[in-house]
Amino acid sequence: MLSWLPEHPIRFPPVDTALDDPGGLLAAGGDLSPAWLLTAYRRGIFPWYSEGQPVLWWSPDPRMVLLPGEIRVRRSLAKRLRNGGFHVTADTAFDAVVSACAAPRRDQPGTWITDEMRTAYGRLHDLGAAHSVEVWHDGALVGGLYGIALGPVFFGESMFSRATDASKIALVALARAMARDGGRLIDCQMHTAHLASLGARDIARAEFIGYLEQWLGDMPDGEHLLASNAIAPPTWSFTRLGEAIMTEPRTRGDGSLEQ
Repeated sequence: MLSWLPEHPIRFPPVDTALDDPGGLLAAGGDLSPAWLLTAYRRGIFPWYSEGQPVLWWSPDPRMVLLPGEIRVRRSLAKRLRNGGFHVTADTAFDAVVSACAAPRRDQPGTWITDEMRTAYGRLHDLGAAHSVEVWHDGALVGGLYGIALGPVFFGESMFSRATDASKIALVALARAMARDGGRLIDCQMHTAHLASLGARDIARAEFIGYLEQWLGDMPDGEHLLASNAIAPPTWSFTRLGEAIMTEPRTRGDGSLEQ
């Protein structure tokens, strides 16, 4: 049975009570305030719903993740990184990245990134918890991604591309910066072939929650987190993210990074 959440108190049911059909649906209700969202991510839960629906909260099993050191850069992508004329920044165009991610795709008639969602993640960006990675070419924004960064974990939300491999370049820059400066995990939420081609893999939800407990276990939930200003800052520097794309670390035979 699906759990319905009041606006107060901020409390989620155990993630192992999520439905099997649709897979990972945990609860409905609550709201998209920073306290609700940060509590959710801390517990391995994220919102995903369409216009006209209540807020729906998910915790899928298995969970797709990318370990930063396992980012896979194939020859064609490596060549584009070196010679494609792309420039990577972070947190310089957060609203533009979210808007681009929200634009309808050819295979999708609508978008789950509603105005309510855009406002909510804008608040998290103002608090220093939500971040964007931007990819530019000839002064135009051609790709990027956004998500939540807490300690050594990045919770990816969405990415977009207006030029070949532009979203991949954003993810490579993020993964390389995290691998260099102590980042441990990129949450990709659900399986896609696109992310799998870059080295992401599925793990059991219990394993994913174990990682969060290990790396974010000291972070309080809800209002206590905001009141005590205890949002765990990322271990890597977003201001230096563009440097990471120019760094070509040594790789193993499968294309993943050496630690």
